[in-house]
Amino acid sequence: MSRAQLLQTPDEAVAGVEDGSTVLVGGFGLAGMPFDLIDALIRQGARDLTIVSNNAGNGDVGLAALLKAGQVRKVICSFPRQADSYVFDGLYHEGKIELELVPQGNLAERMRAAGAGIGAFFCPTAVGTPLAEGKETREIDGRTYVLEYPIKADYALIAAHRADTLGNLVYRKTARNFGPVMATAARTTIVQVSQVVPVGTLDPEAVVTPSIFVDRIVQVETRSYTVQGAR
Repeated sequence: MSRAQLLQTPDEAVAGVEDGSTVLVGGFGLAGMPFDLIDALIRQGARDLTIVSNNAGNGDVGLAALLKAGQVRKVICSFPRQADSYVFDGLYHEGKIELELVPQGNLAERMRAAGAGIGAFFCPTAVGTPLAEGKETREIDGRTYVLEYPIKADYALIAAHRADTLGNLVYRKTARNFGPVMATAARTTIVQVSQVVPVGTLDPEAVVTPSIFVDRIVQVETRSYTVQGAR
């Protein structure tokens, strides 16, 4: 049975992330964002990163702080612009960061496909839009579909609610969001949790991410983050 590595600090958890890595970052806005791991990655200093996330950061914290630190070359996301995405907006308009826009359902499915070993899949989303330009299309049962490829990553940084010492994970409500699919799509999955409990404590029926997909775990104190409105 697989056992995740239990580490003492977020800095230990992100040690070894290489320049040029593709990193999946969990979170739906601020919900479920692995703030401590992101802060540690900023301290670690890896650069030229490709970040895959639902959105492109909020305010000056979390993912936005990583962008502000100049460590990200490209963002792959569904919602790059919102009221408090001024860090990304500034970098993008200055030509300092690349963007690949992916519809939200496609984003989740492309990561799920990577974890499931699926080579590619056809999807009707984005047919007839600029997002489908240059991509293979096929008509199936009278409907046009676009060929989409999996998003595989070197690392996933996600937040869960609790883990046992093997690395089985449970999440808390909307903080679950992309965590489960990201955990399956990365070569190394790094998780911050509020609590680590002995094996047998978690109800097996409540486990969402099995330990086989988890490589490193660090327990952190739960913190609340707020951001200011658009500047």
